Amino acid sequence: MPRQMHLTPDLVARVPPHDGLTGLVSTRTDRPSDDDYAAAVAQIRSHGPASGEVWIFAYGSLIWNPEFDFDTERLGTVQGWHRSFCLGWVRIYRGTPERPGIMLALDRGGSCRGVVFRLPPDAVDENLTRILRREMPIKRETLPCRWLTVRTDEGPVRALAFPISRASPAYLADLTEDVVVEALATAAGERGTMAEYLASTVQHLEDRGIHDRYLWRLQHLVAARIAALYPETT
Repeated sequence: MPRQMHLTPDLVARVPPHDGLTGLVSTRTDRPSDDDYAAAVAQIRSHGPASGEVWIFAYGSLIWNPEFDFDTERLGTVQGWHRSFCLGWVRIYRGTPERPGIMLALDRGGSCRGVVFRLPPDAVDENLTRILRREMPIKRETLPCRWLTVRTDEGPVRALAFPISRASPAYLADLTEDVVVEALATAAGERGTMAEYLASTVQHLEDRGIHDRYLWRLQHLVAARIAALYPETT
């Protein structure tokens, strides 16, 4: 019998939506140019496998909302990395300056089971650009991605992943569970709420037979926090 999530659509819907006034990517003045993205794609390709194949390792929202084309999908595991809500404070996408969020990232240690997608060989650069526009909406000194080896049932593949560097100012170390839960229960931005992000990620992992105990505990705690913050009205 499938596990029943505590973070139900009803609870997710109780979180107040983004008001549309702040935290908009379109208002930022530090966005990369087309030339910046082209240079990033070239750099990524230059360090890729000799085959020219480009696989993307998805551990969170890229699983259920990839926004790029792919021709093959496999389950896969990376060693030395694990899911962690440690990227913040997020003031765009699913957060604002008034209601900042914390995003899921790949942090060092452990292992992570997710999905690898292969980009169509005849449209690699186009789709890499689409991914970078999503994952790197703001200019950065270093690229937010690196090549990792992913184990799959069909054999290992080299895949592009988006782990966080612990040297990054966006890395939030040693957050208490209460702080993470509060952010996930309250933050919202132009792409939706953090509660929606968490619920969708957990559900799509479960649908693929991937049970992440860390995320499962968080969805239970966030559900309880939302119920306390936003009681159901009659």
